[in-house]
Formats: sequence, structure tokens, C-alpha cells
Amino acid sequence: MQRDALLDAARSLLSEGGTEALTFPALAERTGLARSSVYEYFRSRAAVVEELCAVDFPVWAAEIEAAMQEAPDPAAKIEAYVRSQLALVGDRRHRAVVAISASELDAGAREKIRAAHGGLVAMIVEALDSLGQREPRLAAMLLQGVVDAAVRRIELGAAEDPAVVTEAAVAMALRGVRG
Repeated sequence: MQRDALLDAARSLLSEGGTEALTFPALAERTGLARSSVYEYFRSRAAVVEELCAVDFPVWAAEIEAAMQEAPDPAAKIEAYVRSQLALVGDRRHRAVVAISASELDAGAREKIRAAHGGLVAMIVEALDSLGQREPRLAAMLLQGVVDAAVRRIELGAAEDPAVVTEAAVAMALRGVRG
């Protein structure tokens, strides 16, 4: 239960203040634990982020996959893929996934996260193949690049409304993936 409380506190801290807000003193304060107790569960901030990704990324991916399964055709699946990812930007769990780019993560953690991200990209390959893409895996990676750019734009609090960014990303994805 304490580990879950620490992860929930970490989600809140990341959501409120980004990776800089995720400190062991802040985790201890949020959970009512002694700072030394936090070290019993996690050896570093990177370990907290890695655990959040291990717990939250599969849930996030399942939500994206469920949205895609409801879509009636390949183009609708692509739209669901883009929209569902961008809808998750405001979710506290998303902050943990964004935090994976923190430079303090070790190579092992980065590789686990890359593998999980690869699973996300793999979800869309079949739809792209159905649309006639000659290189569906490459197209999937490029499509994810569009999504990642839209996520960054929304995360930065750009001048555009998030709905405008989402619509632009969907339009770009749908026009760009037709074979």
C-alpha cells in the first residue's frame, strides 16, 4: 500500500510540476513517510519514473488499443490511435510517460521504455498496411513522431488550444498515411 501511495504521490508531483517536482522529500511529505522510508522502496528518482512507466504504460496502451478496436476501418483506427494518445496528455499517468525522457534514467530503464513504446507503435502497423503503405512499420514510426510532436505542443501550453493541435495532428496523420 505504501508503494502505491508513493506512486500516486509521484503522479501528482509530476502532473503539478514536472520532473523537477519529483523529489524524495516531496514524496515523503505527500505520503507522510520519512524520507529514509522512501529509499526503502526506490533507490532514485529514475527508479520511481521507471516503476510508474511499468505500471501506467500498459494501462495507457490498453486504452489506446480499446479505442482502436472500436474503430470500423483502418483510417478510423489511425484516427483513434492519434486522438486517444492526445486525449491522455492531461492525465496524471501521462506525466510519468513524458518524464521518461529525463536524462537521469539509466540505459536499462531507457531500453525498457523504448520496448514499451515499440509495442505502442506496433499497434498501428496493421491498419497502415491495410491502407496500402509499402513500409507500414516505418510509417507507424513516423506517425508516432506526429503524435509525439503534438504531445509536446500541448504539454508546452502552446498558443493553440489542445483541440486545435489534436485536429491538426489527426488531419496530418490521415492525409499522410494514405498509400
